[in-house]
Amino acid sequence: MLVTRFAPSPTGPLHLGHAYSALVIQRLAGDGHVLLRLEDTDSTRVRPQFATQILDDLDWLGFRWDGAVRTQSKHRAEYDAALELLAALGLLYPCRCTRRDIADAGARAGKQGLVYPGSCRGRPMREAEPGDALRLDVAKALERTGPLPSFRELGPLHAGAYRPDPEDLVRQIGDPVLRRRMTRDIAYDLACPHDDALQGVTHVIRGADLWDSTPLHVLIQTVMGWPVPRYYHHALVRDDTGRRLAKIDRSKAISKYRSEGLSRADVIALLPALPLKPLAP
Repeated sequence: MLVTRFAPSPTGPLHLGHAYSALVIQRLAGDGHVLLRLEDTDSTRVRPQFATQILDDLDWLGFRWDGAVRTQSKHRAEYDAALELLAALGLLYPCRCTRRDIADAGARAGKQGLVYPGSCRGRPMREAEPGDALRLDVAKALERTGPLPSFRELGPLHAGAYRPDPEDLVRQIGDPVLRRRMTRDIAYDLACPHDDALQGVTHVIRGADLWDSTPLHVLIQTVMGWPVPRYYHHALVRDDTGRRLAKIDRSKAISKYRSEGLSRADVIALLPALPLKPLAP
């Protein structure tokens, strides 16, 4: 049976983009199971009132889910256990670099962006301090896995079978943070594939903005021995200027439309057309 999930982060109110994603998931799931997960590991941005509002807005939209809501902040021990396993495999290292350090290193190398240059890659875990980030050594992880398995993309934007390119992983992603500096928060790139495996998710349905994260998640799934689900990345909801809707655009919050008297049908009419039929299990 198809099992999928909707996994918003309670760092802001639900907006039209979230509403579209939730309704796409519900449509594509058909008679399968839809789970709800609150990805609230970013302790600096999460607010309890956003979590409450998200649940209320989803209910108002007619989004229904199976079972209890999984709240990631309540499962820190599970993510720590995954980190311990990765450390035991020699695939983690402590890092104290700031975003400025990374940007400056990239500038010196004539590169733009924040792809980690590997400044701390040689540090052993025994030198880790409480405020350090923990990074995955992607090159070592790829040595351990060998060729990565293909994953199936079902969405219309990238439909087909893909085998992650190791060189692209190293060059475009670098060594990702799996536990953040100072706050020690678990990063999305570990918590997300961990929970998909734990909850038996067979199909990951999410926005196209997360397409580039998929090869990294396949690497982590392979290293950890977790199953690789099928993926479906849907188009993003954009405003009249073509700008992607984001949480900081409070005027697009579902709660604001509700307070202005719009009905569920009115809000759905603002969204792109939903897929016509469910996915095959």
